[in-house]
Amino acid sequence: MVTNNPFVALRRELHKIPELGFREFKTQKLLLDYLYSLPQDYMEIKTWKTGIFVKISGRNPSRMIGYRADIDGLPIIEETGLPFKSVHSEQMHACGHDFHMSIALGLITKFIEERINDDLLFIFQPAEEGPGGAEPMLKSEIMKDWKPDMIMALHIAPEYPVGTIALREGLLFANTSELFIDLKGKGGHAAYPHNTNDMVVAACTLVSQLQSIISRNIDPLDSAVVTIGKITGGTVQNIIAEKARLEGTIRTLSPESMKKVKSRIQALVKGIEVGYECEASIDYGSMYHQVYNEAALTNEFMEFARSSTDINVVECREAMTGEDFGYMLEEIPGFMFWLGVNSEYGLHHARLNPDEAAIEKAIELIAAYLRYKG
Repeated sequence: MVTNNPFVALRRELHKIPELGFREFKTQKLLLDYLYSLPQDYMEIKTWKTGIFVKISGRNPSRMIGYRADIDGLPIIEETGLPFKSVHSEQMHACGHDFHMSIALGLITKFIEERINDDLLFIFQPAEEGPGGAEPMLKSEIMKDWKPDMIMALHIAPEYPVGTIALREGLLFANTSELFIDLKGKGGHAAYPHNTNDMVVAACTLVSQLQSIISRNIDPLDSAVVTIGKITGGTVQNIIAEKARLEGTIRTLSPESMKKVKSRIQALVKGIEVGYECEASIDYGSMYHQVYNEAALTNEFMEFARSSTDINVVECREAMTGEDFGYMLEEIPGFMFWLGVNSEYGLHHARLNPDEAAIEKAIELIAAYLRYKG
Protein backbone atom coordinates (compact mmCIF):
# COMPACT_ATOMS: atom_id res chain seq x y z
CA MET A 1 0.00 0.00 0.00
CA VAL A 2 2.28 2.75 -1.30
CA THR A 3 1.13 6.36 -1.03
CA ASN A 4 2.44 9.62 -2.44
CA ASN A 5 0.31 11.70 -0.09
CA PRO A 6 2.44 12.89 2.85
CA PHE A 7 -0.55 13.17 5.17
CA VAL A 8 -1.74 9.65 4.39
CA ALA A 9 1.81 8.53 5.17
CA LEU A 10 1.68 10.43 8.47
CA ARG A 11 -1.67 8.85 9.26
CA ARG A 12 -0.13 5.40 8.80
CA GLU A 13 2.78 6.23 11.08
CA LEU A 14 0.36 7.51 13.71
CA HIS A 15 -1.84 4.44 13.26
CA LYS A 16 1.07 2.21 14.26
CA ILE A 17 1.49 3.83 17.68
CA PRO A 18 -1.92 4.27 19.36
CA GLU A 19 -1.64 5.22 23.03
CA LEU A 20 -4.17 5.62 25.81
CA GLY A 21 -5.23 8.88 27.43
CA PHE A 22 -2.43 11.04 28.87
CA ARG A 23 0.10 8.39 27.82
CA GLU A 24 0.47 9.58 24.21
CA PHE A 25 4.24 10.09 24.51
CA LYS A 26 5.29 8.57 21.16
CA THR A 27 2.37 10.28 19.45
CA GLN A 28 3.33 13.67 20.87
CA LYS A 29 6.96 13.17 19.78
CA LEU A 30 5.96 12.24 16.23
CA LEU A 31 3.70 15.29 16.01
CA LEU A 32 6.38 17.61 17.42
CA ASP A 33 9.07 16.21 15.12
CA TYR A 34 6.89 16.98 12.13
CA LEU A 35 5.83 20.41 13.40
CA TYR A 36 9.42 21.48 14.07
CA SER A 37 10.38 20.36 10.55
CA LEU A 38 8.16 23.14 9.19
CA PRO A 39 9.16 26.83 8.85
CA GLN A 40 8.88 28.44 12.28
CA ASP A 41 8.67 32.14 11.31
CA TYR A 42 4.94 32.51 12.00
CA MET A 43 4.33 29.44 14.16
CA GLU A 44 4.49 29.09 17.93
CA ILE A 45 4.30 25.68 19.59
CA LYS A 46 3.47 24.97 23.23
CA THR A 47 2.98 21.61 24.95
CA TRP A 48 0.45 20.78 27.67
CA LYS A 49 0.88 17.34 29.26
CA THR A 50 0.82 15.06 26.18
CA GLY A 51 -1.13 17.62 24.13
CA ILE A 52 0.09 20.39 21.84
CA PHE A 53 -1.02 23.92 20.98
CA VAL A 54 0.08 25.37 17.62
CA LYS A 55 -0.55 29.05 16.89
CA ILE A 56 -0.06 30.44 13.38
CA SER A 57 0.04 34.24 13.34
CA GLY A 58 -2.15 35.89 10.72
CA ARG A 59 -1.11 38.72 8.43
CA ASN A 60 -3.58 41.20 9.94
CA PRO A 61 -5.50 39.41 12.70
CA SER A 62 -8.77 40.59 14.18
CA ARG A 63 -9.61 37.26 15.85
CA MET A 64 -8.39 33.71 16.39
CA ILE A 65 -9.98 30.64 14.77
CA GLY A 66 -9.50 27.33 16.57
CA TYR A 67 -9.33 23.78 15.25
CA ARG A 68 -9.16 20.74 17.53
CA ALA A 69 -7.89 17.20 16.81
CA ASP A 70 -7.85 14.42 19.41
CA ILE A 71 -4.82 12.12 19.62
CA ASP A 72 -5.44 9.06 21.83
CA GLY A 73 -6.28 5.47 20.93
CA LEU A 74 -8.43 2.73 22.45
CA PRO A 75 -7.70 -0.48 24.43
CA ILE A 76 -8.66 -2.72 21.49
CA ILE A 77 -6.71 -5.54 19.79
CA GLU A 78 -6.50 -4.57 16.11
CA GLU A 79 -7.82 -7.11 13.57
CA THR A 80 -7.44 -5.18 10.31
CA GLY A 81 -4.39 -7.06 9.02
CA LEU A 82 -3.08 -3.81 7.55
CA PRO A 83 0.67 -3.57 6.84
CA PHE A 84 0.76 -0.52 9.13
CA LYS A 85 -1.36 -2.05 11.92
CA SER A 86 -0.74 -1.14 15.55
CA VAL A 87 2.58 -2.22 17.03
CA HIS A 88 1.23 -1.64 20.55
CA SER A 89 -0.34 -4.71 22.12
CA GLU A 90 -4.08 -4.35 22.73
CA GLN A 91 -4.21 -0.72 21.57
CA MET A 92 -5.68 0.63 18.33
CA HIS A 93 -6.77 3.83 16.63
CA ALA A 94 -10.28 2.46 16.31
CA CYS A 95 -12.02 5.84 16.47
CA GLY A 96 -10.19 7.67 13.70
CA HIS A 97 -7.97 9.92 15.76
CA ASP A 98 -5.07 9.08 13.43
CA PHE A 99 -7.20 10.64 10.66
CA HIS A 100 -8.01 13.64 12.84
CA MET A 101 -4.32 14.30 13.54
CA SER A 102 -3.13 13.91 9.94
CA ILE A 103 -5.84 16.29 8.71
CA ALA A 104 -4.76 18.90 11.28
CA LEU A 105 -1.12 18.49 10.20
CA GLY A 106 -2.19 19.00 6.59
CA LEU A 107 -3.95 22.23 7.50
CA ILE A 108 -0.99 23.53 9.49
CA THR A 109 1.35 22.79 6.59
CA LYS A 110 -0.94 24.59 4.19
CA PHE A 111 -1.36 27.71 6.33
CA ILE A 112 2.32 28.03 7.19
CA GLU A 113 2.88 28.44 3.46
CA GLU A 114 -0.30 30.42 2.79
CA ARG A 115 -1.11 32.62 5.78
CA ILE A 116 -4.55 34.14 6.13
CA ASN A 117 -5.39 37.40 7.89
CA ASP A 118 -6.62 35.88 11.15
CA ASP A 119 -4.66 33.90 13.71
CA LEU A 120 -5.16 30.14 13.71
CA LEU A 121 -4.91 27.86 16.74
CA PHE A 122 -4.57 24.09 16.30
CA ILE A 123 -5.16 21.98 19.39
CA PHE A 124 -3.92 18.38 19.58
CA GLN A 125 -5.93 17.12 22.54
CA PRO A 126 -5.10 14.00 24.56
CA ALA A 127 -7.42 11.62 26.40
CA GLU A 128 -10.66 12.12 24.47
CA GLU A 129 -11.56 8.46 24.96
CA GLY A 130 -10.95 8.87 28.70
CA PRO A 131 -10.51 10.21 31.26
CA GLY A 132 -11.17 13.38 29.25
CA GLY A 133 -8.66 15.95 28.05
CA ALA A 134 -10.83 18.74 26.65
CA GLU A 135 -12.09 20.17 29.94
CA PRO A 136 -8.68 20.47 31.70
CA MET A 137 -7.04 21.67 28.47
CA LEU A 138 -9.70 24.38 28.21
CA LYS A 139 -8.80 25.52 31.74
CA SER A 140 -5.04 25.59 31.06
CA GLU A 141 -3.04 28.83 31.19
CA ILE A 142 -2.12 28.38 27.52
CA MET A 143 -5.77 28.28 26.52
CA LYS A 144 -6.49 31.35 28.63
CA ASP A 145 -3.82 33.23 26.66
CA TRP A 146 -4.80 31.73 23.32
CA LYS A 147 -8.57 31.34 23.63
CA PRO A 148 -10.11 31.25 20.13
CA ASP A 149 -13.10 33.34 19.13
CA MET A 150 -14.57 30.33 17.36
CA ILE A 151 -13.62 26.66 17.14
CA MET A 152 -14.34 23.66 14.94
CA ALA A 153 -13.59 19.94 14.79
CA LEU A 154 -14.58 16.83 12.87
CA HIS A 155 -15.14 13.16 13.60
CA ILE A 156 -14.89 10.36 11.06
CA ALA A 157 -18.17 8.64 10.16
CA PRO A 158 -17.82 5.09 8.74
CA GLU A 159 -21.45 5.03 7.59
CA TYR A 160 -21.09 7.94 5.13
CA PRO A 161 -19.20 7.75 1.81
CA VAL A 162 -16.05 9.74 1.13
CA GLY A 163 -17.04 13.20 -0.11
CA THR A 164 -19.96 13.50 2.32
CA ILE A 165 -20.11 15.44 5.56
CA ALA A 166 -22.99 15.41 8.04
CA LEU A 167 -23.96 17.88 10.74
CA ARG A 168 -26.80 19.89 12.21
CA GLU A 169 -27.26 23.00 14.29
CA GLY A 170 -27.94 22.40 17.95
CA LEU A 171 -27.43 19.03 19.62
CA LEU A 172 -25.14 16.69 17.66
CA PHE A 173 -23.70 14.34 20.33
CA ALA A 174 -25.28 13.27 23.61
CA ASN A 175 -24.41 13.90 27.23
CA THR A 176 -22.49 10.83 28.36
CA SER A 177 -21.23 9.33 31.60
CA GLU A 178 -19.37 6.18 32.50
CA LEU A 179 -20.97 3.97 35.15
CA PHE A 180 -19.24 1.61 37.59
CA ILE A 181 -21.16 -0.13 40.39
CA ASP A 182 -19.43 -2.33 42.98
CA LEU A 183 -21.39 -4.72 45.20
CA LYS A 184 -19.99 -6.45 48.28
CA GLY A 185 -21.86 -9.12 50.23
CA LYS A 186 -20.84 -12.34 51.98
CA GLY A 187 -19.33 -15.23 50.05
CA GLY A 188 -19.35 -18.89 50.99
CA HIS A 189 -19.72 -22.47 49.86
CA ALA A 190 -22.29 -23.11 47.13
CA ALA A 191 -23.89 -25.82 49.30
CA TYR A 192 -24.80 -23.28 52.01
CA PRO A 193 -26.44 -20.31 50.26
CA HIS A 194 -28.42 -19.42 53.39
CA ASN A 195 -25.20 -18.34 55.08
CA THR A 196 -24.23 -15.92 52.30
CA ASN A 197 -25.30 -12.79 50.43
CA ASP A 198 -24.83 -13.71 46.77
CA MET A 199 -23.58 -10.75 44.73
CA VAL A 200 -24.04 -12.49 41.37
CA VAL A 201 -27.78 -12.71 42.08
CA ALA A 202 -27.77 -9.11 43.33
CA ALA A 203 -25.95 -7.92 40.21
CA CYS A 204 -28.35 -9.73 37.89
CA THR A 205 -31.33 -8.23 39.68
CA LEU A 206 -29.80 -4.76 39.47
CA VAL A 207 -29.12 -5.06 35.72
CA SER A 208 -32.79 -5.87 35.12
CA GLN A 209 -33.93 -3.01 37.34
CA LEU A 210 -31.67 -0.52 35.59
CA GLN A 211 -33.45 -1.21 32.32
CA SER A 212 -36.69 0.08 33.82
CA ILE A 213 -35.24 3.59 34.15
CA ILE A 214 -35.53 4.30 30.42
CA SER A 215 -38.95 2.69 29.98
CA ARG A 216 -40.57 4.08 33.13
CA ASN A 217 -38.72 7.19 34.32
CA ILE A 218 -37.71 9.07 31.16
CA ASP A 219 -40.20 10.99 29.01
CA PRO A 220 -40.90 8.75 25.98
CA LEU A 221 -40.47 11.83 23.75
CA ASP A 222 -36.95 12.25 25.16
CA SER A 223 -34.12 9.76 24.59
CA ALA A 224 -31.68 8.09 26.94
CA VAL A 225 -29.62 4.91 27.17
CA VAL A 226 -28.34 2.88 30.11
CA THR A 227 -26.09 0.05 28.96
CA ILE A 228 -24.22 -2.42 31.16
CA GLY A 229 -21.45 -3.74 28.95
CA LYS A 230 -19.47 -5.78 31.46
CA ILE A 231 -20.20 -7.80 34.61
CA THR A 232 -17.57 -9.48 36.78
CA GLY A 233 -18.13 -11.48 39.94
CA GLY A 234 -17.07 -14.55 41.82
CA THR A 235 -14.02 -16.79 41.67
CA VAL A 236 -14.99 -20.40 40.84
CA GLN A 237 -18.19 -22.28 40.08
CA ASN A 238 -18.82 -23.69 43.56
CA ILE A 239 -18.23 -20.56 45.65
CA ILE A 240 -20.98 -17.99 46.10
CA ALA A 241 -19.66 -14.60 45.01
CA GLU A 242 -18.78 -12.07 47.69
CA LYS A 243 -18.21 -9.28 45.15
CA ALA A 244 -19.58 -8.22 41.79
CA ARG A 245 -18.92 -5.25 39.53
CA LEU A 246 -21.06 -3.70 36.80
CA GLU A 247 -19.51 -1.46 34.15
CA GLY A 248 -21.56 0.55 31.72
CA THR A 249 -22.50 3.87 30.19
CA ILE A 250 -25.28 6.45 30.40
CA ARG A 251 -26.26 8.63 27.42
CA THR A 252 -28.95 11.29 27.31
CA LEU A 253 -30.06 14.06 24.98
CA SER A 254 -30.44 16.58 27.81
CA PRO A 255 -28.56 17.42 31.02
CA GLU A 256 -31.86 17.18 32.89
CA SER A 257 -32.36 13.57 31.79
CA MET A 258 -28.81 12.74 32.89
CA LYS A 259 -29.62 14.01 36.39
CA LYS A 260 -32.86 11.99 36.40
CA VAL A 261 -31.13 8.78 35.28
CA LYS A 262 -28.42 9.12 37.93
CA SER A 263 -31.00 9.83 40.63
CA ARG A 264 -32.87 6.64 39.73
CA ILE A 265 -29.65 4.58 39.60
CA GLN A 266 -28.80 5.74 43.11
CA ALA A 267 -32.28 4.82 44.35
CA LEU A 268 -32.17 1.35 42.78
CA VAL A 269 -28.68 0.66 44.12
CA LYS A 270 -29.83 1.72 47.59
CA GLY A 271 -32.68 -0.79 47.25
CA ILE A 272 -30.21 -3.55 46.35
CA GLU A 273 -28.20 -2.72 49.47
CA VAL A 274 -31.28 -3.15 51.63
CA GLY A 275 -32.76 -6.14 49.81
CA TYR A 276 -29.55 -8.16 49.59
CA GLU A 277 -27.94 -6.91 52.82
CA CYS A 278 -24.81 -5.79 51.02
CA GLU A 279 -22.65 -2.72 50.49
CA ALA A 280 -22.67 -0.83 47.20
CA SER A 281 -20.76 2.06 45.66
CA ILE A 282 -21.26 4.03 42.44
CA ASP A 283 -18.55 5.72 40.39
CA TYR A 284 -19.59 7.78 37.35
CA GLY A 285 -16.04 7.94 35.96
CA SER A 286 -15.61 10.28 33.01
CA MET A 287 -18.58 12.47 32.09
CA TYR A 288 -18.83 14.37 28.80
CA HIS A 289 -20.93 17.40 28.07
CA GLN A 290 -23.16 17.37 24.99
CA VAL A 291 -21.81 18.60 21.66
CA TYR A 292 -24.03 21.56 20.79
CA ASN A 293 -23.35 23.28 17.46
CA GLU A 294 -23.81 27.04 17.40
CA ALA A 295 -26.54 27.78 14.88
CA ALA A 296 -25.10 30.70 12.87
CA LEU A 297 -21.63 29.20 12.37
CA THR A 298 -23.03 25.75 11.61
CA ASN A 299 -25.43 27.03 8.98
CA GLU A 300 -22.71 29.25 7.48
CA PHE A 301 -20.37 26.25 7.17
CA MET A 302 -23.09 24.07 5.65
CA GLU A 303 -23.99 26.75 3.11
CA PHE A 304 -20.32 27.32 2.28
CA ALA A 305 -19.72 23.59 1.73
CA ARG A 306 -22.82 23.25 -0.45
CA SER A 307 -22.10 26.24 -2.68
CA SER A 308 -18.31 26.35 -2.88
CA THR A 309 -17.12 22.74 -2.93
CA ASP A 310 -17.99 19.35 -4.40
CA ILE A 311 -18.81 18.02 -0.93
CA ASN A 312 -22.21 16.45 -0.30
CA VAL A 313 -23.73 17.97 2.84
CA VAL A 314 -26.22 15.92 4.87
CA GLU A 315 -28.28 17.44 7.66
CA CYS A 316 -28.21 14.53 10.10
CA ARG A 317 -29.98 13.63 13.32
CA GLU A 318 -28.39 13.85 16.73
CA ALA A 319 -26.48 10.76 17.91
CA MET A 320 -25.96 9.03 21.25
CA THR A 321 -22.20 9.10 20.77
CA GLY A 322 -20.13 11.07 23.26
CA GLU A 323 -17.34 13.61 22.63
CA ASP A 324 -15.56 15.81 25.13
CA PHE A 325 -15.24 18.52 22.48
CA GLY A 326 -18.60 19.52 23.94
CA TYR A 327 -16.77 21.22 26.83
CA MET A 328 -15.01 23.51 24.36
CA LEU A 329 -18.26 24.31 22.55
CA GLU A 330 -19.85 25.18 25.87
CA GLU A 331 -17.43 28.13 26.18
CA ILE A 332 -16.45 28.88 22.57
CA PRO A 333 -18.89 29.28 19.64
CA GLY A 334 -18.32 26.63 17.01
CA PHE A 335 -19.33 23.27 15.61
CA MET A 336 -18.32 19.68 14.90
CA PHE A 337 -19.17 17.66 11.81
CA TRP A 338 -19.07 14.04 10.67
CA LEU A 339 -16.59 13.22 7.90
CA GLY A 340 -17.57 10.31 5.66
CA VAL A 341 -14.87 7.60 5.45
CA ASN A 342 -16.87 4.65 4.06
CA SER A 343 -15.84 1.75 6.30
CA GLU A 344 -17.67 -1.57 6.52
CA TYR A 345 -16.91 -1.66 10.23
CA GLY A 346 -17.97 1.04 12.66
CA LEU A 347 -16.31 3.17 15.31
CA HIS A 348 -14.51 1.27 18.09
CA HIS A 349 -14.49 -1.92 16.00
CA ALA A 350 -11.28 -3.96 15.78
CA ARG A 351 -11.59 -4.03 11.97
CA LEU A 352 -12.35 -0.35 11.36
CA ASN A 353 -10.58 0.60 8.12
CA PRO A 354 -11.50 4.14 6.95
CA ASP A 355 -10.91 5.17 3.34
CA GLU A 356 -7.77 7.34 3.30
CA ALA A 357 -9.13 9.39 0.37
CA ALA A 358 -11.16 11.25 3.01
CA ILE A 359 -8.00 12.86 4.42
CA GLU A 360 -7.31 15.06 1.41
CA LYS A 361 -11.03 15.81 1.02
CA ALA A 362 -11.16 17.11 4.59
CA ILE A 363 -7.99 19.18 4.23
CA GLU A 364 -9.31 20.82 1.05
CA LEU A 365 -12.75 21.54 2.55
CA ILE A 366 -11.52 23.01 5.84
CA ALA A 367 -8.71 24.98 4.17
CA ALA A 368 -11.22 26.55 1.77
CA TYR A 369 -13.51 27.45 4.68
CA LEU A 370 -10.66 28.97 6.73
CA ARG A 371 -9.62 31.10 3.73
CA TYR A 372 -13.23 32.23 3.43
CA LYS A 373 -13.43 33.05 7.17
CA GLY A 374 -9.98 34.57 7.62
